Formats: sequence, structure tokens, C-alpha cells
Amino acid sequence: MPPKLKKDSDLANSFRNAAPYLGLGLQLAVTIVVMVLIGDWLDSKFNGNHIFTLIFGFLGIGIGMYNLIKTVYDLEKRKKDKDED
Repeated sequence: MPPKLKKDSDLANSFRNAAPYLGLGLQLAVTIVVMVLIGDWLDSKFNGNHIFTLIFGFLGIGIGMYNLIKTVYDLEKRKKDKDED
């Protein structure tokens, strides 16, 4: 019985370590989609010929990538600080 508990503990520990990273892709995608939808709404309101959609789409990519890199950096820093303690 103890080996099974060890396996469950390892599996749970693996999920616990991966959990902060699991939502990053979804967060990036949602940021881009929301910004494109805002751009599309502005295009329909001001008759912008898709210029606002393009601008806000690229802005969404930039913001999303910045947030992704910042979050991964912060998580790695926390992990390193935890390992040092």
C-alpha cells in the first residue's frame, strides 16, 4: 500500500507544480480575442474598414505575450526562491 501512496503523491505533486502554467495559453487566447472583438466593434461603429480590428488584434498579441512572459518569469522566480529556502 505505501508504494501506491507514493505514486499518488508524485502525481499530485506533478499537477500542483504544473497548475500555474495550465491557464496561460487560455489567458493569451482570451486576451487576443477580446481585443479583436473590441476592434471589430469600433470598426462597425466608426466604419473603419477593419483598421481598428488589425490595430487592436496586434495590441492584443503584444499585451498577451507581455503578460505570458511576465507570468512565467514571476512563477520561475517564485519556484527558485522556494527551492533556495
